[in-house]
Amino acid sequence: MTNQDKNPIYQRRVFEQSEDPTNRKIRSFVLRQGRLTPAQERAFASGWPAYGLEYQKETLDLNQTFGRAETQKVLEIGFGMGDATAKIAQTLPEYDFLAVEVHAPGVGALLKLIQETGIDNIRIIQHDAVEVLNNMLADDSLDGVHIFFPDPWHKKRHNKRRLIQAEFIKLLSSKLKVGAYIHVATDWQEYAQWVLEVLSAEKMLKNTAEDYAEKPSYRPLTKFETRGIKLGHGVWDLVFKKR
Repeated sequence: MTNQDKNPIYQRRVFEQSEDPTNRKIRSFVLRQGRLTPAQERAFASGWPAYGLEYQKETLDLNQTFGRAETQKVLEIGFGMGDATAKIAQTLPEYDFLAVEVHAPGVGALLKLIQETGIDNIRIIQHDAVEVLNNMLADDSLDGVHIFFPDPWHKKRHNKRRLIQAEFIKLLSSKLKVGAYIHVATDWQEYAQWVLEVLSAEKMLKNTAEDYAEKPSYRPLTKFETRGIKLGHGVWDLVFKKR
């Protein structure tokens, strides 16, 4: 057994799912295997006590969580390896970011970035975002939500696995303050159209643009995105606000 296997933080989260296929709970992810590098494992050990939050079925006091009240509170769902999250947190020091991701290597990578750069306005939950929304976040508590490059699930038969669904957006919208925003970015045009339709159908939200928004200055270009732009691929940003 390796140190990673012994590490309770690293162990895979297993979530209950009804055996009845008509009663499956929505999930924000599909779990993939992954091993931490030694550097990520060290970052977990040293950084989790300060920057990690264990999942709980109790509502978070976000002001207490970040140790300050006069700040905007933004939820980021699925931050990957955390590069964009870290850059945004540095760009917007007056904001606090609650970053949710299930994959351990990404969590380890972001913890490493936080400690290397001295970022103090990020806290991480390694858990399913749907359960975090249901059990840890109060209604009308968020100033913003970032969902950058979620898995588009290209094949039509897999569309039901997409994160952006009407039920999920209704839940997410209930956690937003009036005037708070949802920002989704994707590099898959068909998924962008799907997201536009789902967000437009939610009565609690209104589009800030006629259809797609210009890329907000706070969202950095990822290496993958820069490579795609050079190849002529598009990227679509959608920004909706709560009425």
